[in-house]
Amino acid sequence: MKTRLSSGRTPLFATIRPLIVGTALLGSVLSLSGCFPLAAGGALMTGFVAADRRSAGTQLEDQNIELKAANQMRINIGERAHINITSYNRQALITGEVPTAQDKALAEQMVKGVDNVSTVLNELAVMGNTTFTERSNDLITSGRVKAAIIDAKDLTTNAFKIVTERGVVYVLGRVTAREAKRVTDVVTATPGVRKVVRVLEVVTEEELARIAPPADAKN
Repeated sequence: MKTRLSSGRTPLFATIRPLIVGTALLGSVLSLSGCFPLAAGGALMTGFVAADRRSAGTQLEDQNIELKAANQMRINIGERAHINITSYNRQALITGEVPTAQDKALAEQMVKGVDNVSTVLNELAVMGNTTFTERSNDLITSGRVKAAIIDAKDLTTNAFKIVTERGVVYVLGRVTAREAKRVTDVVTATPGVRKVVRVLEVVTEEELARIAPPADAKN
């Protein structure tokens, strides 16, 4: 499974927290997109999630990464592109559309320059911006995916962050190997999903017991 790592940090695959970046294809093909232009992770964080597997400090860092990176995109690329920045545990995902390959490279360079970013996954497509309708459809798909995770019962909703662009669902989180496989199966079976890309930090069951909030650990 392919991994992408930025320089300056110990490679995640060398520890008990390997970064998984994988794909699972579905048969149906839709042309959908994510959130609105230059959004930070699809929405601005207004507080911290108590049941999140990240510490409050890490959640704050992720929020700052999203805001600072989005501001850089707005200043240097502007409205000619539709770019979303999503950070989870300092792993920055860039999604959306840009008009040129140069803009794609520029976006990645700017995100790598933001403080506290450990990994950058550049999933920008070189193409015209998607429409409001396409982005709305992606929001619906994300909602379906989150509902499916809740219905699964054996998965913890707050362990995952979901981003959808043009029917491609990106799943971010800190999970065990079992959870990684299970969430892939659940998302793949969700209507409207064209492909699944996992950006997951894998931890052991023992480590999960240490980092998970009480309700999460009980589940």
